[in-house]
Amino acid sequence: MKAKLQVGVLGFGTVGSGVIRILKEHQEKISQVTGYDITVKKVLVRDLEKNRRYEAEGFTLTTEPKDVLDDPEIAVIVEVMGSITTAHHYILHALKAGKSVVTANKDLIAIHGDELVAVAQENHCDLFYEASVAGGIPILRTIVNSLAADRIKKVLGIVNGTTNYMLTQMTASNKSYEEALQEAQDLGFAESDPTSDVDGIDAARKMVILTRLAFGMNVNLDDVKTKGIRGISQKDIAIASQLGYRVKLVGQAEEIDNTVDVAVGPVLLPKAHPLSGVSDENNAVFVTGAAVGETMFYGPGAGEMPTATSVVSDLITVAKNTKLGTIGNVFNRFVHETKYTPAEKVFSKYYFRMQMNDKTGTFLKLTKIFVDAGVSFDKILQEPNDKHTATVVIISHAASRNQIDEAVRGVNAEPEMRLITQYAVVEG
Repeated sequence: MKAKLQVGVLGFGTVGSGVIRILKEHQEKISQVTGYDITVKKVLVRDLEKNRRYEAEGFTLTTEPKDVLDDPEIAVIVEVMGSITTAHHYILHALKAGKSVVTANKDLIAIHGDELVAVAQENHCDLFYEASVAGGIPILRTIVNSLAADRIKKVLGIVNGTTNYMLTQMTASNKSYEEALQEAQDLGFAESDPTSDVDGIDAARKMVILTRLAFGMNVNLDDVKTKGIRGISQKDIAIASQLGYRVKLVGQAEEIDNTVDVAVGPVLLPKAHPLSGVSDENNAVFVTGAAVGETMFYGPGAGEMPTATSVVSDLITVAKNTKLGTIGNVFNRFVHETKYTPAEKVFSKYYFRMQMNDKTGTFLKLTKIFVDAGVSFDKILQEPNDKHTATVVIISHAASRNQIDEAVRGVNAEPEMRLITQYAVVEG
């Protein structure tokens, strides 16, 4: 008879239900892989009377956190309740009590990850969070283990399923931003308050975690240059397509001379780029290594079973470590001094859409503004709007962020010109 490893679960929502379902349905395989009979003993819920898809069979429901956190027979806590403050408090309590923790909480890990890792080390516990980024894609463990021998140079990620679904609908079905958002909400891909998703905050938090593991640098969320998709129009999507691009919300983290630059925002991706074909609510992470070159990891970015699969995979790792007596090893030991890349060393091509007075000499003024900033043109489109104005679209050659900012200031200072949209362009 195999030894038992008893688990306490904080949260019995979509992911919590999935975790319990996988542990039950895959019990025999998990037992063979770990050498343990992993069982859920107690689950923390808000309401004991709530109707649930899965019955509480073989475990106890409780509304008292201490029933789970202070139970001496529970060795591992699985946190899938969400929130930041409350989950932070519970996880600290569990780690200080000597219990290992598995969490899917990207907000918590992005903001308090350093502290929680230190507390886990001090108390010889495991802390794993594979499910915090890209749902069912095992990207964090891939970076930590499979790519450990390489020097990662760049990470590009479509890591928010809500915005990717919306942009897919806006591109493929010609829907407006408002129509795509309403559909995403109706299907459960977007919350009633979609701010975290559509303003890029969710993606930025995930990029903080990816940057920590890929480059060993603990970037501050406030230092991630973040822009969402609220301003994207059908006009920009159509023009991008005409020029051979698709518009996607992409997180970018790049190492430049032992410094790192991290940003989230809409970008123009060449249609031939692997990330360009990632559609609907799917996620993908594109990693460039000095040795391995370019690799991409693709799959469902959210949902009950994909996310629960990552959670249970972490739980299996805790069980294996327990069996081997190696509990307390840090998920990621790679640490590098955090240095941010100065703006003059961050280069990219850019897309600009402007409205200008359609009269002799105006385009010459625009050209001079860009030349003075050191920015040259790669592609130019111009079409009249009416008798007096025209739409001008420019894709620049690669220029530094400082040069681009100078050009934008020059445009904004001209009463005859108005900058409508500006996005980075990914090459290759």
